[in-house]
Amino acid sequence: MTAGSPEEADRLADTVVGRRLAACAQIVGPVTSVYWWDDEVNRSREWLVLFKTTAERFGDLSGCVREVHSYDVPEIIAVPVAMGSGDYLNWIDRETNL
Repeated sequence: MTAGSPEEADRLADTVVGRRLAACAQIVGPVTSVYWWDDEVNRSREWLVLFKTTAERFGDLSGCVREVHSYDVPEIIAVPVAMGSGDYLNWIDRETNL
């Protein structure tokens, strides 16, 4: 997902990881986003927040983001993991199921 400021990105990461909806959050930025909104093309400086979670926790994570995000329509998407280290994937599972 994206956030409009580094402070919001930090708050989202702290909230989601603090609730154990993700084992990890990575904040990247700033990035430039170009997108349609209100019938015009916009350009914004944003911070990308990547959450490491399980498919089972996605619904709860999505609900949490909707609850605390400042955007009317926050970017909430899932990218499937085709392969990964067993140890790493087990860690994500352990940290999000406590």
